[in-house]
Amino acid sequence: MRHRSKTVKLQRDKAHREALMRNLAASLIEHKQIKTTLAKAKALRSFADKLLTLGKANTLHSRRRAISLLGSNQLAQRSAKVLFEEIAPASADRQGGYTRIIKLGQRRSDSAPMALIEWVDAYVPATEEVED
Repeated sequence: MRHRSKTVKLQRDKAHREALMRNLAASLIEHKQIKTTLAKAKALRSFADKLLTLGKANTLHSRRRAISLLGSNQLAQRSAKVLFEEIAPASADRQGGYTRIIKLGQRRSDSAPMALIEWVDAYVPATEEVED
């Protein structure tokens, strides 16, 4: 039976998977959107939503829990600060579904399905195209 066996393993052991989720979440917080494989984006979605739920609480305990989930390095400290000060207040009204996954097609090299994962409420500046 597969009751409550929900973990997406991504063909990695536990330590490697946790490090991957920490790095992907820190990149998502820093850049507001990242391009990755569809399987990693789907696994990251629940991790990022839980982090944002902690960010909405905005207590010392939730900050410490977020830092422990992101890791205890400088990038994690910076990411937690951005999460609590910029991203969480933008999603204060939303009850869930803080991230959006946009399918991008297949990667050329190995035909892996690619996706763009981004925050729904975070502002992402548009890139300007120069016309010649």
